[in-house]
Amino acid sequence: MFSTGQIIFALLFIVVFAIAIVFTYRKDKKLHAKNYKGVKWVGIFFVVFIIILFCIKHIVKN
Repeated sequence: MFSTGQIIFALLFIVVFAIAIVFTYRKDKKLHAKNYKGVKWVGIFFVVFIIILFCIKHIVKN
Protein backbone atom coordinates (compact mmCIF):
# COMPACT_ATOMS: atom_id res chain seq x y z
CA MET A 1 0.00 0.00 0.00
CA PHE A 2 2.80 2.43 0.92
CA SER A 3 6.22 2.43 -0.64
CA THR A 4 9.36 2.10 1.45
CA GLY A 5 10.22 5.75 0.83
CA GLN A 6 6.83 6.90 2.08
CA ILE A 7 7.13 4.84 5.26
CA ILE A 8 10.62 6.18 5.95
CA PHE A 9 9.41 9.74 5.35
CA ALA A 10 6.44 9.25 7.69
CA LEU A 11 8.63 7.84 10.46
CA LEU A 12 11.20 10.63 10.12
CA PHE A 13 8.44 13.23 10.05
CA ILE A 14 6.88 11.86 13.25
CA VAL A 15 10.25 11.80 15.05
CA VAL A 16 11.24 15.32 13.98
CA PHE A 17 7.76 16.67 14.73
CA ALA A 18 7.78 15.13 18.23
CA ILE A 19 11.23 16.58 18.94
CA ALA A 20 10.09 20.03 17.78
CA ILE A 21 6.97 19.86 19.96
CA VAL A 22 8.98 18.84 23.05
CA PHE A 23 11.58 21.56 22.43
CA THR A 24 8.89 24.23 21.97
CA TYR A 25 6.98 23.08 25.05
CA ARG A 26 10.10 23.23 27.23
CA LYS A 27 10.87 26.70 25.93
CA ASP A 28 7.37 28.02 26.74
CA LYS A 29 6.80 26.07 29.98
CA LYS A 30 7.28 29.05 32.32
CA LEU A 31 5.08 31.27 30.18
CA HIS A 32 2.28 28.68 30.13
CA ALA A 33 2.47 28.21 33.90
CA LYS A 34 2.06 31.96 34.34
CA ASN A 35 -0.76 32.54 31.84
CA TYR A 36 -2.84 29.38 32.27
CA LYS A 37 -3.04 28.96 36.05
CA GLY A 38 -6.74 28.06 36.35
CA VAL A 39 -7.04 25.99 33.21
CA LYS A 40 -7.06 22.69 35.07
CA TRP A 41 -10.24 23.72 36.89
CA VAL A 42 -11.95 24.48 33.60
CA GLY A 43 -10.94 21.04 32.33
CA ILE A 44 -12.18 19.34 35.50
CA PHE A 45 -15.48 21.24 35.29
CA PHE A 46 -15.87 20.25 31.63
CA VAL A 47 -15.31 16.54 32.37
CA VAL A 48 -17.74 16.64 35.31
CA PHE A 49 -20.31 18.42 33.13
CA ILE A 50 -20.04 15.73 30.42
CA ILE A 51 -20.41 12.99 33.05
CA ILE A 52 -23.51 14.72 34.44
CA LEU A 53 -24.99 14.92 30.93
CA PHE A 54 -24.43 11.18 30.40
CA CYS A 55 -26.02 10.44 33.79
CA ILE A 56 -29.06 12.57 32.94
CA LYS A 57 -29.34 10.84 29.55
CA HIS A 58 -29.19 7.43 31.24
CA ILE A 59 -31.81 8.41 33.84
CA VAL A 60 -34.20 9.90 31.26
CA LYS A 61 -33.78 6.93 28.93
CA ASN A 62 -34.87 4.49 31.65
